Amino acid sequence: MEAKYDKIGVGYNTTRKADSYLSERLLKNLNPTIGGVYLDIGCGTGNYTDILQKLGYNFIGIDPSTQMLDEAKLKNYNIDWRIGNAENTGLKTNSVDGIIASLTIHHWADIEQGFTELARVLKPNGNIVIFTSTPEQMNGYWLNHYFPRMLEDSAKQMPTLDTVEKAMKVAGLEITNTEPYYIKPDLEDLFLYSGKHKPELYFQPEIRKGISSFAALANAEEVEKGLTELKKDIDSGQIDDVTKLYENDLGDYLYIVAENKTSNI
Repeated sequence: MEAKYDKIGVGYNTTRKADSYLSERLLKNLNPTIGGVYLDIGCGTGNYTDILQKLGYNFIGIDPSTQMLDEAKLKNYNIDWRIGNAENTGLKTNSVDGIIASLTIHHWADIEQGFTELARVLKPNGNIVIFTSTPEQMNGYWLNHYFPRMLEDSAKQMPTLDTVEKAMKVAGLEITNTEPYYIKPDLEDLFLYSGKHKPELYFQPEIRKGISSFAALANAEEVEKGLTELKKDIDSGQIDDVTKLYENDLGDYLYIVAENKTSNI
């Protein structure tokens, strides 16, 4: 993972900006208090860490990529940026009041160990907010029509909600809420399905470079072929028929909110 995101991290901030709506939902579900200490695990270049810190909340940002953290430090020197990962944060037991994890759990080496470690550092009754996508949701992306192998490989990485719930339960975390998120046309953070309503976004190399599925999983031949077909369908209007085939009510991504039920004594 370090090598992958050291590579993707170059120029990452040009396309991966904190989205105002997603930030608001993270904040609402985390329910932080001024004076508390919060953790952004897998913080990347710190876009969400930075925006939440500037709202007056005290954050620690942890990521395994030195390239990502170098970018993050340029954003905000007042945040405690640290090398680490979900399985080994290096933080003290009961040292944080809440945790956010945005589009990161599919990169963890061991999801059960990751949640166990996060439960250890999280104070009793503290919230952890996960923003992710499930394999079922990803099967509903129209991107499958143009990049089938890439989407298949991407979906295989994603833990199911059942897998997340079981791993959390082992760690002493209890899910209190799930909230589906549907891509909005004005999305500012250009991750994998950000082009749901704007297919033309995928023609921009810099956008694809900031998306791990394109940058680390896709093969050049499939991407070239898929983009050619996508352009043809946009020009002919066939794209409307393709996207309609994939309409569903599962949501495109998912917020999972859990509470720490362990005592960590």
